[in-house]
Amino acid sequence: MKTASKERLVAIASPLAALLAWQALADAGMLDTRYLPSPWRILLVAQQLALSGDLWLHTRASLYRLGVGFVLGAVPGILIGMLMGLNRYLRAALDPLIAATYPIPKIAVLPLLMLVFGIGDGSKIAVVAVSVLLLSAINTMTGVRGIERVYFDVAKNFRSPPWKLFTRVILPAALPTIFAGLRISLGVALVVLVGAEFVASRAGIGFLIWSSWETLAVEDMFVGIIVITMLGVATTQVLKECERYFLPWRH
Repeated sequence: MKTASKERLVAIASPLAALLAWQALADAGMLDTRYLPSPWRILLVAQQLALSGDLWLHTRASLYRLGVGFVLGAVPGILIGMLMGLNRYLRAALDPLIAATYPIPKIAVLPLLMLVFGIGDGSKIAVVAVSVLLLSAINTMTGVRGIERVYFDVAKNFRSPPWKLFTRVILPAALPTIFAGLRISLGVALVVLVGAEFVASRAGIGFLIWSSWETLAVEDMFVGIIVITMLGVATTQVLKECERYFLPWRH
């Protein structure tokens, strides 16, 4: 069996083992199922929510906000990071702004974004985009600045045109750091999105979790938590597969 296949097998087996242990502890009465229901009970409730259409409604709303916000933040973030890594004057101009805005909890600017974009999808997409943009810019800039000077010297000696220097040297060398930044950004985006859906939303996984807590529907709340976990795993796996495709020499 190939190493990549073994890695996928382990990645699938480890959460299954955790679920089996959880179910065994619940069946043995070692867990208070009023507050920590068994996986089987959660699965039955998830089936009911899926059949009623509520689960798909909330999942579709969160996926839409996450996808659009991630793209709107990642693309300009990577471009800004590239320019900052290549141009010291632009880096000197933008670095203080990023350093000042990055520590601000992104969920704290949600009220301002709600004033600008309204309480609909726009404010949730905007808060995700802001979170992703800063992380993508910082990691991309770090990747570009980490390129060894000798590679630029070799390209200069061969008189490589700027577009070839970018496609053959800068981008391939910075891609590992860029993908690392995208994976971190994706996790932060999920956290920020769920928090935003707690505050002002009528649909989404965050709304499902919060409304379930308010009505003490513990099983529904766990369904929302597990769905957001599965979304995180699935989207991270997509990024990993993209990384395997664009960086075959690392695998």
